Amino acid sequence: MDKELATTLFESLASGVRLDVFRLLVKHAPDGLVAGEIASALALPATNLSFHLKAMTYAGLVTVTQEGRFLRYRANLSVMQALIDYLTAECCAGQPDCCFDTSPSSCRPTD
Repeated sequence: MDKELATTLFESLASGVRLDVFRLLVKHAPDGLVAGEIASALALPATNLSFHLKAMTYAGLVTVTQEGRFLRYRANLSVMQALIDYLTAECCAGQPDCCFDTSPSSCRPTD
């Protein structure tokens, strides 16, 4: 992941509606949801949701597949993980493995 792609993803998630949609799709991974289910769960008008899903698909945050008459949306979990990895790559003085280790033997400096 590079800075340009990370910026594109953050710009896409800067909308509260898109953040809600993405979190809902992460919750329903790996099956995803059809557009009507997303609209119903978030009480969104179909046209409003369509606008946001199109933007999220273009950014690469979600994937879409045709299932008969319906479009099924899925969170792109590999992109989400790559974004997390990008954010934490230099964490803890370049030792990201130490970031979430709370054991006494972690990489944290001792007093």
